[in-house]
Amino acid sequence: MNLTEFFARHPRAALAFSGGVDSAYLLYAAVQCGADVTAYYVKSEFQPAFEWEDARRLAGELGARLVEIPLSVLEREEVAANPPDRCYHCKRAIFGAIARRAAADGYDVLLDGTNASDEEGDRPGMRALREMQVLSPLRLCGLTKADIRRRSRQAGLFTWEKPAYACLATRVPTGQAITLEQLGRIERAEGRLHQMGFTDLRVRVWGRGARLELPADQLMRAVERREDILAALGADFAPVTLDLQAR
Repeated sequence: MNLTEFFARHPRAALAFSGGVDSAYLLYAAVQCGADVTAYYVKSEFQPAFEWEDARRLAGELGARLVEIPLSVLEREEVAANPPDRCYHCKRAIFGAIARRAAADGYDVLLDGTNASDEEGDRPGMRALREMQVLSPLRLCGLTKADIRRRSRQAGLFTWEKPAYACLATRVPTGQAITLEQLGRIERAEGRLHQMGFTDLRVRVWGRGARLELPADQLMRAVERREDILAALGADFAPVTLDLQAR
C-alpha cells in the first residue's frame, strides 16, 4: 500500500501534528491526495516555542487547517512524577485531547507520523497508540526516516533536514519529578545554544547542573567556546559539563 491508496481508503482524518519531519510530510501527502485532513497540535509544557512556530509555518505553506489544543500534562501526577512509563501516560493524555476535539469536528480516524524506522518494541508511547487505535500511514506504507527526508526535500518542505526532536521532558532523569521551572531552564539553555550555532543538541539535567550532548563535529567548537557557553547557561545550571560520547 502507498499513501495515495491509504488516503483513498481514509479520505477524512485528524492528524496529530508536531511540526517535525514525519508529521509534516504526512500532512503534505494528505493535501496532495486531496484528503480532508485537519492537523491538531497539542501545546503542552513539554513542547518548546519553536515547534509551534514550525507547525504554523508548515501548515500555512500547505494551506492546511491547523488547530491548537492547549493541554497541561503536568497537571497529571502520573506524568509529572516522571516514572518509567511517563511517555505512555503523556501520549494517552495528548491523543485523548486530540480525539475529543477531532470527534467534535466530525473526524473518527486519528493519524500520527510514526514511520517504518521507529522500532516498536516495548516503548510505552507506542503502546498508547495501539490502545487508542491510532493509524500510522508512514509505517503502514513502509516509509523510513530516510525515505521521508528524501521525499520532503523533493517536495520543497523546509522540514526535510530538521533534526529529530524529543520533548523537553526527556531531558529529566527518570524518577525525578518534572517541574515547569525546570522545563523553562532547559528550553532557555537549548535556545541559547542554538543561537550560538549549535544544532541537534540536548541539555540533560544532571543533578543541579546540566550535561550537554552534541554531535561529534561540534564537540571541539564547544570546548573552544567554553566561556561563552558557561556565560549563557551558568545562571540556570551549575556545573555545566560536556558529554564526550557524541550524539
